[in-house]
Amino acid sequence: TCMPADSTINLRLILVSGKTKEFLFSPNDSAADIAKHVYDNWPMDWEEEQVSSPNILRLIYQGRFLHGNVTLGALKLPLGRTTVMHLVARETLPEPNSQGQRNREKTGESNCCVIL
Repeated sequence: TCMPADSTINLRLILVSGKTKEFLFSPNDSAADIAKHVYDNWPMDWEEEQVSSPNILRLIYQGRFLHGNVTLGALKLPLGRTTVMHLVARETLPEPNSQGQRNREKTGESNCCVIL
């Protein structure tokens, strides 16, 4: 499906290994939709990082894990522009409450992925 560039969001996804690939999505696509699309269209040069299921793919945007039902539109991403996100394989997401406590204890470490 071809969509006009000014109504799409170009996501540059970065793996832990540093490999990147760009995908086009619409603002209505959710994090779960993106994970499924990437899983179904897994790039050839990402073969070593292939995962067993789309359900363990997680997106990280500005240092935060995106929950599956969050849409790109809800994140106010700029249309027609490239947004960088990290793609990681994780079975479970940390609970928001426990994450907050951990961050307070280890303040120095939690700043690694925050883009100012």
